[in-house]
Amino acid sequence: MKTLYITLLLIISVVLFSNSARKSLEEIKLNQIQVIGSHNSYKIRIEKPLMDYLLKENPALSSLEYEHIPLSEQLDLGLRGLELDVFYDPKGGYYADPKGLEIVKSLGEEPQPFDVEQKLQLPGLKIFHVQEIDFRSHQLLFKDALKELKKWSQANEGHTPIIITINAKDGEIPRTRKPLPFTAGALQSIDTEILEVFGEERLITPAMVRGDFETLEQAVLTNGWPLLNKVKNRFLFVLDEGEEKTNEYLSGFSNSKGATLFVNQEEGNPNAAFRIINDPIKNFKKIKNLVALGYMVRTRADADTQEARKNDYHRFEKAKASGAQVITTDYYLPSKLFKSNFKVSFENGSYERNM
Repeated sequence: MKTLYITLLLIISVVLFSNSARKSLEEIKLNQIQVIGSHNSYKIRIEKPLMDYLLKENPALSSLEYEHIPLSEQLDLGLRGLELDVFYDPKGGYYADPKGLEIVKSLGEEPQPFDVEQKLQLPGLKIFHVQEIDFRSHQLLFKDALKELKKWSQANEGHTPIIITINAKDGEIPRTRKPLPFTAGALQSIDTEILEVFGEERLITPAMVRGDFETLEQAVLTNGWPLLNKVKNRFLFVLDEGEEKTNEYLSGFSNSKGATLFVNQEEGNPNAAFRIINDPIKNFKKIKNLVALGYMVRTRADADTQEARKNDYHRFEKAKASGAQVITTDYYLPSKLFKSNFKVSFENGSYERNM
């Protein structure tokens, strides 16, 4: 009888604990988790002859010496943050035939195959890192990247939201072709391509988070972000740009109504909700305070290959402790391009955890 009594108590305890844990999980909001993502997620390594040439020209370009596995494989590992760089090319063909291919040929080498399907000739946003020299990408078309992500999402129903930061790149670099500028209309094309692939049903938008509040910032500081279990299978996009491009983008919307992208605006701005603060050492207290107030923050565990070359985890530890919800890295897997054991993941080897 005593054994039966103890058994019943154990069963009751397990049931109560299970119900409590389930309730707790159901109460978690989007800003109460921490995920690891990748930086310049699309990037394929620069082929060795070109990399050697660039290093002779400028040793600081060792910062480009990293690579990533395909987007879907990153998500299979458990990453839930990505970064995509887009270039404007409405007619197509503007970024075809990068100079780096000619440089490799001038060195007496044969370049690796590139854009064999002539994707760069098609109109629409392109994805790569630096025009002319760091041009290899797992998906050269932004729309193709989005389609890959949607396909993965449909095959993995129930996944945690995937947060994607976007750089609209038009910076000029000496001795390279001048990128087409990201005007207000060009920035709107980012929204257009996202909506063409996903539709609103797979997105977390500023309007969804704002709800009935007067501003987006008021919503996140008062009501907070959506419950995690209400936004599974969705994607949240953030425009990671400065004030000029951000204002150009927002000029097409009234109070962010209809906008697909969150923007990186400082606290106190009506559109402030998601901040990009890349240095968790220098800005540790700031990030911690913003997270406590209700903002979401993306920061970086490493930069320019430096931490990986030194096996230095200090920046990653500060990023974790800051509470930043998204921590990006080039090293969710150790580098194969130089000797290093540096690998960024949480204590149990995962890339996602509750805070």
